[in-house]
Amino acid sequence: MQKKTTLLASALMLCSTPLFAAMPLQTDDTGTQGATHSQIEIGVESATNKESKAGVSCKETGGAVSATLTYGLTDKIDLIAGMPWEWRTEKENGVKMADEHGLGDVALQIKWRFYELPDTGFSLALKPGLTLPTGDERKGLGSGKVSGNVTLIATREAKLATFHFNLGYSHNEYKLDELSESSRTNIWRASMAAELNVTDKLRAVGDIGIETNSEKDSDTHPAYILGGLIYEVADNADLDLGIRGGLNDAETDTTLLAGVTMRF
Repeated sequence: MQKKTTLLASALMLCSTPLFAAMPLQTDDTGTQGATHSQIEIGVESATNKESKAGVSCKETGGAVSATLTYGLTDKIDLIAGMPWEWRTEKENGVKMADEHGLGDVALQIKWRFYELPDTGFSLALKPGLTLPTGDERKGLGSGKVSGNVTLIATREAKLATFHFNLGYSHNEYKLDELSESSRTNIWRASMAAELNVTDKLRAVGDIGIETNSEKDSDTHPAYILGGLIYEVADNADLDLGIRGGLNDAETDTTLLAGVTMRF
């Protein structure tokens, strides 16, 4: 059952903070806040995994509450910082084997929208970042070392819908020898998303993606699909709900997402 435990811990440790996409999407967009404008996002996610093998039934639950602050340095450059509080539990045949919680790794990023094609709604952005080892790696809440990531983002805006594509790379370092020996350091990911304007205030969103499996002994790469809604409750505030499901055994089975976004 250790493999499934590693999956959930890795999902919380590596996926909940580095991308900072517009909630509940995992795929980011090229939009920036504008000079001196700011945005804060408060998100909650709850994940569940189940597995049975050799007569042993394993159930894992976990989640995170994250706060992400974005500041517009210029009209085309944003500074972004995110901090998650994470938890996870593991049960084997109904007996609790692990129960961990605490601060995860803090993530810092810069988004630079460097290209816009006039009159088409098409734009490109680059988003490099770092994760800082603020989480306890012994509890599965962090990697224990500074890691880096970069994402190329493409967005195409239209009247009824907006489309996004991400291609990302992460270089992960691990402090614990057991994780360093069993985990890949180079992770690639690709995803695409769509936002459909249902009404002036309501958007339906969909997202699908895949990334390199962080476990060296697995060639099955985690793939997911996500659906959700974003509702504009005010000119400067959104509420969102989403559900993310795994498309194969390497991905977390089910994750529920909810959040609020405020701009000022």
